[in-house]
Amino acid sequence: MAHPDPEPDAFARLNAEQRAAVDHGDGPLLVIAGAGTGKTATLAARVARLVRDGADPQRLLLLSFSRRAAQELAQRAGRLLHRALGFAPTQAAPVLPWAGTFHAVGARLLREQAEVIGLAPQFGILDRADAEDLMGLVRQEQGFAALSRRFPLKGTCLAIASRVVNSRCALDEVVAEHFAWCRGWEDELRRLLRAYVQEKQRQQLLDYDDLLLYWLHMMDEPALAAALGARFAHVLVDEFQDTNRLQAAILARLKPDGRGLTVVGDDAQAIYGFRAAEVRNILEFPARFDPPARIVALTRNYRSTQPILAASNAVIALADQRFAKELHSDRAGALPRVVSVEDEPAQARWVADEVLRQREGGVTLKRQAVLFRTGHHSAALELELARRDIPFVKYGGLKFLEAAHVKDLLSVLRWVQNPRHRLAGFRVAQLVPGIGPASARRLLDAMGPADDPVAVLHAFRPPSAAAADWATWLAAHDALQAAPWPEAAAIALRWYRPQLERLHEDATIRLADLEQLLRIAAGYGGRERFLAELTLDPPEASSDEAGPPLLDEDYLILSTMHSAKGQEWSAVYVLNAVDGCIPSDMATGRAADIEEERRLLHVAMTRAQHQLALLVPQRFYVTQQSRFGDRHLYATLTRFIPASLAPLFERVVPEAQRPQEGDRAVTGAARIDVLAAVRGAF
Repeated sequence: MAHPDPEPDAFARLNAEQRAAVDHGDGPLLVIAGAGTGKTATLAARVARLVRDGADPQRLLLLSFSRRAAQELAQRAGRLLHRALGFAPTQAAPVLPWAGTFHAVGARLLREQAEVIGLAPQFGILDRADAEDLMGLVRQEQGFAALSRRFPLKGTCLAIASRVVNSRCALDEVVAEHFAWCRGWEDELRRLLRAYVQEKQRQQLLDYDDLLLYWLHMMDEPALAAALGARFAHVLVDEFQDTNRLQAAILARLKPDGRGLTVVGDDAQAIYGFRAAEVRNILEFPARFDPPARIVALTRNYRSTQPILAASNAVIALADQRFAKELHSDRAGALPRVVSVEDEPAQARWVADEVLRQREGGVTLKRQAVLFRTGHHSAALELELARRDIPFVKYGGLKFLEAAHVKDLLSVLRWVQNPRHRLAGFRVAQLVPGIGPASARRLLDAMGPADDPVAVLHAFRPPSAAAADWATWLAAHDALQAAPWPEAAAIALRWYRPQLERLHEDATIRLADLEQLLRIAAGYGGRERFLAELTLDPPEASSDEAGPPLLDEDYLILSTMHSAKGQEWSAVYVLNAVDGCIPSDMATGRAADIEEERRLLHVAMTRAQHQLALLVPQRFYVTQQSRFGDRHLYATLTRFIPASLAPLFERVVPEAQRPQEGDRAVTGAARIDVLAAVRGAF
């Protein structure tokens, strides 16, 4: 297979730590990859080395937490293989067909084994919004919407169900620890969640969590577990610190002895406990095997200056439990700054001043980022930036699949694929002019128990005002069923376009999203794969309520600390580095929560390449939950930077806040006897 002149050492650019991970044998391996240490390059090189040494690319399972990350790993491995195998530039490298997210791989395996495990092969996948809507319908049908006492809302009920599944904890424990305001409803919640499961199975639907839960239960069958374990000679997992107990259990079933299992992550960047991620998965990984898994730590940082790393190392070194490592860099630079300001408006002014100063010094706005613990912490800054005409982009906003027009078109495709998909059917039926909620429910109630729901669809008698449009829909439905992919998607859009123009004044703008959807559809071999992949890894933004386009050539980045993970900027400003914000006053109830907040600050600090500033407003306004309501607080520097770490930071007090000569307190005789004046007022 190889070219006669392969490159002698395609991995020569790796440092000694990276090379140790790449050259490891088949035993279980844990790579502790500190921030900025070349994790992706190392994992891609390990994949390339395995293939170069004879591993079948078809038997490599590469698991990540986003499809983009998996694709980047596969592409990097391909480029390395080109050199390692001596391929010509035009020759394609081996593909890795099993590179994807946990959920996407789970969906593929379940689709393959559907008939074996009792699933309908055409099962649909609910996105989060649809799962919440279905939970709401079941909640109403079970009578919980009409109680005289306040029952948890549908979103809370779904969050409880998700936590139970992913943490593998009992419902009572989950409610007590994470949803204390729902105490007393445990029996009712249990009944609701059982009804929710039954309704999903009746409609042949799986939600995100089911993709993992069904995968795990599928492997309760020893023969099936052994077959799947043997199918993948090597399993490589990225961002292992973000796995939950359910994902860890799946890996344990796939590779019970650890042979062929490589996991890469950083316990110091485990910040997703609110999603049921379990840091103990990475901390306890080596001891799960006999002999224990090998640990290789990557400590050479290619991102930040040494002073920034020294401060970051010191912050995380105070953690209760961790893998000891000291990140180091060859880059010199200035100490990170702790900037004391009077209040949040002063904080906003200082950041805006510094952003402009850095811009004049050659650091573009895009190379600068302002990070904060929660979204509302940037409110004062956003006003200041707008006042000064400094453009910015804030991470967040309406997701692509949440836009009404996108949900409409996808519902058309989903209902044709699975006629028992009640949510999709309810949405599509009401798109037909003249069909209202009552008629839609009458139709779906008839289709649900029918052996042939499509026949019921054709036999349905709509209101007379809707007859002509209903006939048009039935013709489109039949054409959709018969058409090959992706022509079926184009047929769906042709039927939906008149509805789009009727329902939305900005139909032209929204149509661009749907045309993008068709271009995406053309990249998939079938409707099932398209719907599954789009649900599991959707585009980020849509034109629905997205606001005017950003026309500036440059813009500042505003981001929560969680959203900043995996990113890097030349200059980083961290707002509200005070107790009550970091750690959040909502995350100080348990020691584990406080430790996660410490890791979150470490993540924020290690995003900076050259300049890092932590802002400390002396007074700030709190709107979080409190028995005192909204209030001003006088703040102290975050507990994660105690006095012992002071030498690692430069303390900055802006000029405007320093005591001036004329501001000193007057000593000796008072110039104005205000006290006497007040006494004389009565």
